[in-house]
Amino acid sequence: MANVKIDNVIKRYGSLQVMHGVNVDIEDGEFVVLVGPSGCGKSTLLRMLAGLEEISEGTVSIGDKVVNDILPKERDIAMVFQSYALYPHKTVYDNIAFPLKMAKRPAAEIEQKVTNAAEILDLTKYLKRYPKELSGGQRQRVAMGRAIVRDPQVFLFDEPLSNLDAKLRVTMRVEIKELHQRLGTTIVYVTHDQIEAMTMADKIVVMRDGRVEQIGSPLDLYDNPGNVFVAGFIGSPSMNFVHGKIEVKDGKKAFVSDGGLTLPLPETTAAEGQSVTYGIRPEHIQIGDTGVKMQVVVVEPTGSETQIFAKAGNDLIDALVKDRVMAKPRSEIGFIIDPKDVHLFDRKTEKRI
Repeated sequence: MANVKIDNVIKRYGSLQVMHGVNVDIEDGEFVVLVGPSGCGKSTLLRMLAGLEEISEGTVSIGDKVVNDILPKERDIAMVFQSYALYPHKTVYDNIAFPLKMAKRPAAEIEQKVTNAAEILDLTKYLKRYPKELSGGQRQRVAMGRAIVRDPQVFLFDEPLSNLDAKLRVTMRVEIKELHQRLGTTIVYVTHDQIEAMTMADKIVVMRDGRVEQIGSPLDLYDNPGNVFVAGFIGSPSMNFVHGKIEVKDGKKAFVSDGGLTLPLPETTAAEGQSVTYGIRPEHIQIGDTGVKMQVVVVEPTGSETQIFAKAGNDLIDALVKDRVMAKPRSEIGFIIDPKDVHLFDRKTEKRI
């Protein structure tokens, strides 16, 4: 096991700079998820950590050793890719054993490590099968087993669940998290799926356009997003955003949208007249007669929850409630917003107020 330090890393392709001074500290045994939209630089950063991409400036350290100029095979890491990359003509046993055979390890050691990995991943009864005889989830477990037998200091996962269906992704999330708890090895995991990030990570690194937007625990990012981008990216469904200004009504500060909708405010340092972005998560909105009057646009029942999209003028707000609400399109509904659940962001800088 080892800690990982990414220090002021810059990546250029010719004159094009795609990574802009990235800094991330990963503790020994920590499960860290790099998350962000396509093109944010998360996979590029992982590949630099693996040694598959050169670092233009800055340093990457594994276990307090700078590895910039060390070959990938000598970095004591193991990588699991989005594609399973299994040998179709080899059995599960031989696929898992392959890196050990390439390293010319003794037969007894190979047998012991493959058996141990198979037990951990519940693959023992599949060791004589070929990849074509396995499901997608089983193939991904074989790829993980091939990484485990190397006993690396750091595991690197590059969107390993993207090719799986929704139900299997949930199962594999649990299995990977359980694997981390068993092995205690440092894991750096890349995904564009914020649900994966929230449910699996000890620490999340949110990235955009080759920069780190915010680092923190899943609940810290959910409760205290540093800017509009993080607030909108973390949480599902996404946070509602309404643009407007701070006004004083009856001696009290209130938020008034550009469309004239008045919404409750928490205690805030925002000044009267300041342009702000008002944020409220759909799951923090309740339904009631005393709430802000809205006109229902769309109702999406999912069984355990009901998602309601409603408008007041041009302002569209999404509510997610546990009850089975029998609202109909174009009917009036009241959205109750507790001021303590409101997030305010400066409209120009998009930073949290």
